[in-house]
Amino acid sequence: MSDDEKYDALLMNIASQHTGGIQELLDTLFGFFARKTDLYTSPNVSDKPEELILKAFRKWEKIAVDKHQKEKAERDEADRVRREKLRRKREEDEQTTTTTTTTNIDSSASRIVEVTDEEAEKITRENEKAKAAKAAAAEEKPSESSAENGAEKKDDEEENEEDKGKEKPNNGNGWTGPNYSWTQTLEEIDLRVPLNIRVKSKDIIVKFDRKHLTVGLRGQPPIIDGETFAELKKEDSMWTLDDGKLVHIVIEKVNKMEWWSRVVKSDPEINTRKVQPENSKLSDLDGETRSMVEKMMYDQHRREAGLPTSDEQKKQDMLNKFMSAHPEMDFSKCKFN
Repeated sequence: MSDDEKYDALLMNIASQHTGGIQELLDTLFGFFARKTDLYTSPNVSDKPEELILKAFRKWEKIAVDKHQKEKAERDEADRVRREKLRRKREEDEQTTTTTTTTNIDSSASRIVEVTDEEAEKITRENEKAKAAKAAAAEEKPSESSAENGAEKKDDEEENEEDKGKEKPNNGNGWTGPNYSWTQTLEEIDLRVPLNIRVKSKDIIVKFDRKHLTVGLRGQPPIIDGETFAELKKEDSMWTLDDGKLVHIVIEKVNKMEWWSRVVKSDPEINTRKVQPENSKLSDLDGETRSMVEKMMYDQHRREAGLPTSDEQKKQDMLNKFMSAHPEMDFSKCKFN
């Protein structure tokens, strides 16, 4: 502790007892000089009392102003860096959206299953045949189809009993509340906190911890202060102040295969079963994750067409090959799952 700071605790205690502000504190200080010192009357002081006071005032005024300007420059630079990172991220997201879902699905299908022209034609015929059969069945038995749909809906409601009471996600797969709103992808949370007044960056408090988030204004109760739904990467998360009236926060998730049902645990939960992922964002995923998601999409299309999935087709092809290689064996009584 420097000599300048050794009386800080004592002076802070004195200052805290002056509810009238700086004017009351100065009045006490100069009253003390008048009662207990000869500052105003000493014949041994070469300078006038007001000159001594102004000299000390100007000395510390310069120090305070220099410190303030330095801190302001650091805050402005930090804010510039945050804005630049956010701008680059937005540009990357915009470039990503130029990749269409069709291209992703087509490329995934070519990687997952390799077929000859003859096999491709066979699959096309099977697709058309399955669709025609479904259409015919629907025309012949509309009431039965309606009953089945009702049963499926009932079963779905029963299966999702634990989701009762949860809110439906907003258009960005997040939640819109009275004080803030958020959207999400598998990789990050985009949180927006509107303010009622125009403020500066120095007035904002945003703290990222491994499983805790704090957002608010200095001297006021925090707007958000609680344990997060899951872990976040605090070194990669960032915030910026837009137009002085909106705190824009980007939270980087640790687990990039999980949808958050809420940002902090005090928020209402959303039903993550109703989340609508953007297919155009597949290119954002790492190679292994993207291949897995694309395979799931491909298999889903196969099931809808009444066709075997890629794994089922692979097993069937291996069995057919084995049966062809061993014509002497009788497979008529075998049961295959």
